[in-house]
Amino acid sequence: MDLNTTENQRMVAQMTRDLVEKHLRPRLMEWDESQELPIELLKEKFGPSGLLGMLVPQEYGGAGLGYAEYVTALVEVGRVCGSVGLSVAAHNSLCTGHILQFGNEEQKRKWLPKLASGQWLGAWALTEPNTGSDAMRMKCTARKEGNEWILNGTKCWITHGISSDVVVAIVRTGELLDSNGMTAFVIERGTPGLKAGKKENKLGMRASETAEVIFEDCRIPEANVLGQVGDGFKQAMKVLDGGRISIAALSLGIAYGAYDASVKYAQEREQFGKPIAHFQAIGFKLADMATRIEAATLLTLQAADRKNKGLKMTKESAMAKYYASEVCVWASNEAVQIFGGYGYTKDFPVEKFYRDSKLCTIGEGTSEIQKLVISREVLRD
Repeated sequence: MDLNTTENQRMVAQMTRDLVEKHLRPRLMEWDESQELPIELLKEKFGPSGLLGMLVPQEYGGAGLGYAEYVTALVEVGRVCGSVGLSVAAHNSLCTGHILQFGNEEQKRKWLPKLASGQWLGAWALTEPNTGSDAMRMKCTARKEGNEWILNGTKCWITHGISSDVVVAIVRTGELLDSNGMTAFVIERGTPGLKAGKKENKLGMRASETAEVIFEDCRIPEANVLGQVGDGFKQAMKVLDGGRISIAALSLGIAYGAYDASVKYAQEREQFGKPIAHFQAIGFKLADMATRIEAATLLTLQAADRKNKGLKMTKESAMAKYYASEVCVWASNEAVQIFGGYGYTKDFPVEKFYRDSKLCTIGEGTSEIQKLVISREVLRD
């Protein structure tokens, strides 16, 4: 693995940094307080810049970049706002990524250009009220009727569940607990029977919309099936391997943001006649933060490198997601401690990093599920 930063990565980092500083940072707390998804920012700024189609080949209207550049961009967005970073991650690696990985040529040409350009915002629906980690017990079903499939059921915790223009949903088409009994469908907004449900009132990531997606006799043409009927669960597991790299990268961004703010504050804040950074208690915190974030970065880059090369990376992506997300929460907590009372107020950025960080240990597989995946892979090896 080459750890040298490429010219593409440097260009992506600078472009993303300029974009978020100009269009995101000035309004991030406004969007956080109102729990408003900044759709215009995503569609009118991030889309045209290529941030919503980073992994999509140029022939389908994307930027045609790899996972190293994608990780770089997510880190830069996460340094400023985890909510918007989460939206970028879900759109790219889940919805768009599923179509890119398993769609046929006609499907790719139909949906990818709109998603990659930001004209359309994507959602990906797997989780249900009764099935989080236990996805094989899903109750959302689809039955065949002529050349159509009729979907019924509810998905929850769906990023862009209300505002998305297209949803990729995995539902049961076979027997309960059958890993070959689930199928992936693409459903466009406006399709009769596709409805938005309850929007969640969250602790953090408040500007990233999370809501229910409801299907009520929702009729989908056969042409909207992704891959083969019955392959939905297997597809979802492969999509999540890549999605975990996204959450690892987002975790790094939040951790770096908390760390950068802590270093700056510790050098400016004085107690007993000198900057608090000069006190060992604070200096050691900064040293630990820098070391753990660096380790998480290396794990994430390793997983991204294997993904780029088309190698199996189930274990590596789970390790990256598990470690980076836990470091993210820990570093954000340390940042609040370094800031003291000021860290508990909304006048400084670390309280938002602290609130946003926790989702990273839950979304796209909890830390406990990551350890289960890692242990299975280790024992299989």
